[in-house]
Amino acid sequence: MPKPIAIRNRKDFAAGLLYICTGAGFAAGATLYKMGSADRMGPGYFPFWLGLLLAVIGIVVLIASLRTRSAPVAMPKFDWKVLAWILGSVAAFGALLTWTGLVVSLVALVLVSSLASHEFKWKGALLNAVLLLALCVGAFVYGLGLQLPLWPSFVN
Repeated sequence: MPKPIAIRNRKDFAAGLLYICTGAGFAAGATLYKMGSADRMGPGYFPFWLGLLLAVIGIVVLIASLRTRSAPVAMPKFDWKVLAWILGSVAAFGALLTWTGLVVSLVALVLVSSLASHEFKWKGALLNAVLLLALCVGAFVYGLGLQLPLWPSFVN
């Protein structure tokens, strides 16, 4: 009788399943749009192939989790508090952007989402906020020329 397949690394197994489902979902959704070809891409071409690539990566990760040489890793308990901090920070960014501008809303995003970390430090969070702010202002405002308010409307 063949030896049953055991899941050695449950974390990688779950990640592989998530990648496969997400990639397959995006690839399936992209088929609703015109595909085109490699030299004349339609709106569904890039999401379709990107979804397939994500699904293939998921298959590789899932298979690697079943190998006998992989380290046994248990699936940690899901931390809903972390998810709430992250989603709350993104919602706050979206709500604050038009009223307070990019500077204040992006700093709020980084600081609030940093509270989700178990190794939270104010100094690191502020440094991340400044670096991300410089990158976003440089790329989106000056590089792409997007009309994003930088400061609250009462400052201008």
